[in-house]
Amino acid sequence: MKNPDISSLEHTSWRCQYHVVFAPKYRRMEIYREIRADIGVIIRKLCQQKGVEIIEANACPDHIHMLISIPPKYSVSQIMGYLKGKSSLMIFDRHANLKYKYGNRHFWARGYFVDTVGRNKKAIKAYIQNQLQEDQIADQISIKEFVDLFTGSKNTKA
Repeated sequence: MKNPDISSLEHTSWRCQYHVVFAPKYRRMEIYREIRADIGVIIRKLCQQKGVEIIEANACPDHIHMLISIPPKYSVSQIMGYLKGKSSLMIFDRHANLKYKYGNRHFWARGYFVDTVGRNKKAIKAYIQNQLQEDQIADQISIKEFVDLFTGSKNTKA
């Protein structure tokens, strides 16, 4: 009986799955909301070109969670460098106004988080699927205080 998590070629079998998190530079949420769908299309296309399988992915307002399977011929750092570098160029090509507003074609922040999946794949998939809802609940529960620049008064936002 073949395990569906294990990929194979003629002489190689592997299960190289990683939970990866990365964010736009300065956690730019205003940019991210405007081009969220386009970022998903770009990342899926780049992963397909390298043979990387996206098992689960979720785009939160200021970061991206992905559960991916990377063929053993690539390292995680190679794939992340490729994804962040090429997607940054493609984003700035498709949305030319961003390079004038933020410059230097640096869309993603330096670095990323990566964790090997091992046997807890179901828990990580559930975490990625529910991450956006958990962030929204946390924002609704916390009370944010801000000063209105026009009136000078303090307002609370629940």
